[in-house]
Amino acid sequence: MLLLRFVPMLLRSKLGRIVLIAGVVVFFGARMMGVDLLSLGQQGGTVQPESLSAEQQEMVDFVSVVLADTEDTWNGIFESLGQTYREPTLVLFSGMVQSACGTASSAVGPFYCPADQQLYLDLTFFQQLQQRHGAPGDFAQAYVVAHEVGHHVQNLLGISQRVHELGTGRTEAEVNALSVRQELQADCFAGMWGHSANVDRQMLESGDLEEALTAASAIGDDTLQREAGQAVMPDSFTHGSSAQREKWFRHGFESGSLEACDTFSGHL
Repeated sequence: MLLLRFVPMLLRSKLGRIVLIAGVVVFFGARMMGVDLLSLGQQGGTVQPESLSAEQQEMVDFVSVVLADTEDTWNGIFESLGQTYREPTLVLFSGMVQSACGTASSAVGPFYCPADQQLYLDLTFFQQLQQRHGAPGDFAQAYVVAHEVGHHVQNLLGISQRVHELGTGRTEAEVNALSVRQELQADCFAGMWGHSANVDRQMLESGDLEEALTAASAIGDDTLQREAGQAVMPDSFTHGSSAQREKWFRHGFESGSLEACDTFSGHL
């Protein structure tokens, strides 16, 4: 993936918005000794860059570049709308993390908290994406970051608040259906970033799109339910089926258009 060639240039200005929660290095060491830090709670403070392993530092560099490039995309789009894009902070953690939305463990996967406008990503998730879900590759990982940035965009545009209001007083199935539309729009917004990186900056290589589509499919609700040995229950979906997630990422990637990402109207 060609994004990595831009690491030195982008890191100089963007690393300030990458936060590492203390316990990252301790977590990996403790795991080797059989200690489960999920039961010990979150550690405090920050980790100094010099304490990271080479693999961890490579991940920090990579997500820094992806985050920086999403900012190039969304700054331009918001400017065209006559608005200012407020750039989010990406928090990398292992084990557990405290956000303004509450305490979360690694089990929840990557998430965005609108209350503090921060993206949270467990350092082990990319390994799980490749080994457990069969979705390897740099662009698969970039898709994950861009999807969470898509939720930040929804927050800034007031979409998240409207979804919350629409869900008030609804049944669980109705709330789930709204969640699916919101998540698929975040996939579409991630595709819009991919479009911009490809068309405006020629940063993609052959096969990158397929990596993202594979990742989107691998974490569809129906696929995850089957992998867990469960029956597929569409009313319980909160993120969308594999086919839907692929479809809406591709919509954004091919169009590069906000209008094309209206998942709240019509059939999904």
